[in-house]
Order: sequence, then structure tokens, then C-alpha cells
Amino acid sequence: MIVATAGHVDHGKTVLIKALTGVDTDRLPEEKARGLSIQLGFAYHDLGGDQVVGFIDVPGHERFIRNMLSGVAGIDLALLVVAADDGPMPQTEEHLAILDLLGVSNGRVALTKIDRVTPDRVSEVALQIEALLAGTSLEGSPVYPVSGQTGEGIPQLRDALREAAVEVGGRSLGGNFRLAIDRSFVLDGIGRVVTGTVFSGEAALGDNLILSPKGVEVRVRGIHALNQEAKLARAGERCAINITGSGLRNAEISRGDWLVAPAAHGPVDRLDARIRVVATEPNAFKHWTPVHVHLGAAHGSARVAVLDGRSIKPGETALVQIVLDDEIGAARGDRLILRDQSARRTVAGGEVIDPYSPRRGRARPDRLATLTAMEREDPASALRDLLLNAPDGIDLGQFARAWNLTPNETSALFEQVPMVVIESSSGPIGLRGVRWEDLRSQIVDTVRNWHRDKPESLGPNEQQLRRGLPEKVSPWVFSTAISALLQANELVRDGVVLHLPDHIPQRDEAEIALLRRVKDLLDENGFKPPVVRSLAEALGIDHGELAVFLKRAAQKGFVVKVTDNRFFLPEVVRELALMAEEVATGAPEGVFTVANFRDRSAIGRNIAIDVLEYFDRTGLTHRTGNNRRIRKPASEVFGPSES
Repeated sequence: MIVATAGHVDHGKTVLIKALTGVDTDRLPEEKARGLSIQLGFAYHDLGGDQVVGFIDVPGHERFIRNMLSGVAGIDLALLVVAADDGPMPQTEEHLAILDLLGVSNGRVALTKIDRVTPDRVSEVALQIEALLAGTSLEGSPVYPVSGQTGEGIPQLRDALREAAVEVGGRSLGGNFRLAIDRSFVLDGIGRVVTGTVFSGEAALGDNLILSPKGVEVRVRGIHALNQEAKLARAGERCAINITGSGLRNAEISRGDWLVAPAAHGPVDRLDARIRVVATEPNAFKHWTPVHVHLGAAHGSARVAVLDGRSIKPGETALVQIVLDDEIGAARGDRLILRDQSARRTVAGGEVIDPYSPRRGRARPDRLATLTAMEREDPASALRDLLLNAPDGIDLGQFARAWNLTPNETSALFEQVPMVVIESSSGPIGLRGVRWEDLRSQIVDTVRNWHRDKPESLGPNEQQLRRGLPEKVSPWVFSTAISALLQANELVRDGVVLHLPDHIPQRDEAEIALLRRVKDLLDENGFKPPVVRSLAEALGIDHGELAVFLKRAAQKGFVVKVTDNRFFLPEVVRELALMAEEVATGAPEGVFTVANFRDRSAIGRNIAIDVLEYFDRTGLTHRTGNNRRIRKPASEVFGPSES
């Protein structure tokens, strides 16, 4: 169990922990000299019955509130400390407000310094504490009068904490490993060590992890959990982890970074959350307010977009998008605190709903429906609701990262929720079975309507077909549906054209004769077909008339328009596509250039550029700068080879 103290400066938190554990958490010389805690202090103690408790002594001075926030994130129990001589003070109230905003509901109150006051004063302050806790997440928390100097009341408080540890029990080890880093240092003979609280999952010696958000790969070389050497680091434990890796030499590890399992690495610069504005705020929280965000041990500046209306009244909750200046690690369910632009007071707090917030359309009705689904208690319910409102499907990889699901948990979830899983270049997409069947029917019906309206045409190409659908559909879902229909023989591909298996285009004799002559000339020139004007001269017909005919023939699927001035036979385009595929297969990491393709096809640089740009448009290749890689197999884009 992790216990964090909270309370006003000089109310005896450090002395109390020393009385409970025998450990002095004021470890820095500056802390000793100034008599207050600046950094987080840590103490570990077996309270009996093998109940080892980790104590986090957080600073009470308002200037060190940032450290306090990184201390309370991920705790199991809050120990609010109030001195009997002072009673509740400003930082007492702010720390309590933060605990309330973080949703910490398991708490105990230590009424310290009772050796300095009368019994009547102890009773008076106890009533003040009861009133202070009313209406917060710690309402009704028991109060224990103690003295760190005389030891009075310490055994009773220690017993209460031991009982609380039994009640809390071990945390669930579900989810990927995530440790919020609050310190990083190098030890002679050991190397780099990071410390923090494990939010979820577990890590073992030898595991490969990621320093996030920087993306540096590391390996676990040693673990200390609750101040003891261990083989595992588990959720709910304070851990120090010795890490090693080739990228560590140049990596700057900062407070607020995360040490995570590879599946949990997915830094974000915006996230959606539900926040509650502090009831004592004098004014409403306005749209696009600049704030300081605290999440885990991270701290950064941001602006807050209110998603429903233009402001949030004090004491009320609302959905918001938080737009961060720098990337951080976050997962659904993480608690966060917002402080004002000057970082002097806490203004709001809440919970992350979706760490993968869109850059556009953040307040559209369909996006708000997505957030409503993401607020469901479990991922299965959330996924079912999301599928109902996602005609284009759900990015399942992103969903799993948002919920911090391990690969095994992800597989089990996908088996639990009925859906069609489509593989895309960016990962699996989930689609409702009904939507999948409707889409396939819509595609077939659209092709059938094309045949009815254009009986002389062989059929539409993919772009024409997708544009003709009654609903918008993403390219990857559409492409997968086409592949399924081709495999089921519900559609037939002829070059770049799709048609129903029994469709035969209607053509007049003159058109058939001219098309035969055009095909013969194109066939003679193979991979280097002549431009339209040269074709017209060879055929002895008007250039403009031939240009119109070729465009019409291309629309019907009899030839392929690579550029306005150059047409190819479908089988030649298919063969060139196979060459591009062959070049990519032999290239490092599948990346090739125009020169690579030109040399393989021997068609010259200009025609090679025209062909590759056509391949980009059809989805065969994807261009990045001067390089290309294969996006989809040639057989999917241009049909199987006739040979």
C-alpha cells in the first residue's frame, strides 16, 4: 500500500512518518537547513502481518505544490495531517481539494502536536476537520490525535494503517506496465536508476521497456520495490529500477517521463477529459483558458477547450479537450490537476477519458457520443457502444492503448465483442457485422446501378465506385470489402475496372473496330506506348477525336489513362505493377526510387515518373519525398496476372 501525507507546511508530516517508521525523509541538506520538505521523501515500513507500507512525505509549502502533486498520483491512501495548535490552514484546504479532485476516497487524518495543546483544543480542531472534510471524497475519514514527539496515539494510528493495508489488498496487475518517473540519477558501478510509482501492470528483470514519451528502448537490469531488492515491479509499489540501453547515453530523462511496456507507448499532445472546477473559484472557467497540467509526475502548460458551451461554473463538471504544449504519456482513467496560468492555485481536476483526441471536430455530436462511450466502466461496454456509432469502424490498436490493455487482454476483448476485424496499414479496424454486410451490399448495388446506367461500360474503377456509394467509407475499409467481394466472386476485376461476373458491355461495331486498331498499336509498343498525337497520326484520324475516344475507352476499362496524353493496355499496367512490387521486395526495408523502377522496367525516366504517380493515385504505392513503398499488392489493385 502506498500512503501519501498531505497538509500545511510545518504541521509535522515528516516527524509523524519518522515516529511511524523510524525513517527521516528529510534527506536533502537544503531540507535540513530550512526545516521543510522540498523534494518527495520516502519511507518503507512493515506494520506487522507482512503489511509493508510505502510512505510518501510530500512538501506542504505552496511553492512546492508541484512536487506534492507528483506524490499523490497513484496512491492507495491519503494521510491528511493537521496540527492541533494551528488547525486547518490554507495549504490544508488546497491539499484536500487536490485529493478530492483526484478522487482519493480512502483516507485517515492525523491530528498532530497534541502535546502542545489542551484536550479541549484537540476536540475543537477535530470538529473543524470534520466540517472541512464534509462534501469531499474524504468525508467521514477517522481522526487520530497523535504526537510525533511523545509517541502518544502513534500505536493506534499504526494499527489503523495496518488494517487499511489489509482492506486495500494487492492492486490488480492488469494493464501494461507504467511507472511515473519522479527521479533519475546515476550510481557508480550500477548505472542509470529511475524511481517512481507503478500505476499498472508489472515488469520483471530482463524485460524490454520504453522511456516515454521520448521512445528510447531500455532493458531492466535491477529492481528495488518498497526499498528491497526484488524480481518484479508491480502496480501500487514504489520502485527504483536500474535500466540499461544503447539510447540512454543521449537521452535526457525528466521528472514526468514514463517507463512503460512497449504496448503502452503512445505519447499525445492533446487529450479529452472530464473535469470539475473547484467550488471556491470566484469566476467561471472559460473556454481556451491557459493552465498548468499535472498528470502522474508530469507537469506542463496547456490550454483547455470546453466542449459543451463556453464556460464551466464553479463546482460543476464538463467535458474538455486539453491541448498541451509538449507531449506526455496518458491513459484512460489517469487523474489530472489543473492549476492557473501563474501556477499559484488549483482551479480544476478530473480524469482522462480519451488520450487520443482529434485535432478537428472535437465538439461535434459524433465525437461527444464517442466520449460518452469511453466513459463506460469497462472496455467491452465502451467498444460495443463505439461500434454502434462508427460506420467507418474503430481503430482497435488506438482503443487498446487508450485503455492500456496488454496484448493478451486485447485479444480476449476482441473475442468477447462481436465484430469484423479488418487489417490496415495502421493496425486493425473493428466494424459491426451488420455494417460490414451492408457495405458489401452497397458496393454490389452501386456496381449494378453503374451497369444499368452505362451498359456500354465495362464498369467503374475503385475511385469511381467509392465516390458512388451512398455513405462515406474509409479507404482501408472499402479496399478490404472489395477484396472480400472479389474472393467471393461477387465482383470481378479487369485491370483497374470492377464489374459483376455476368456483365457484358454493349458496344457498336465502329467502336469495336477502332478499339481493336488502338490496342494493336499499343501492344506493338509494349511498355512505351506513344502519346495521343502520335497514335492519331498512325491511325490516320483526328487528334481531338481520338483523345475523346480514348478517355471514353478508359472510363469503360478497355485502356488505362496514366496521363492525359498517354494510355496503356490494362495487362501492361498490371505487368509494370508487378515489376514495382519486385523492385520493392529487393530494396532495403521495401523502399525504392524512380531510378530503381526505371532501371527494372527500361521505360525511361519520364514515363517511369508518370507510371509511378499513377500507382500512387491507385493505391499501389505510397510516396514519401523521393521514395516509395508498396501499399497494397498488385493483384489487389489490378487483378491477378493472366499468366
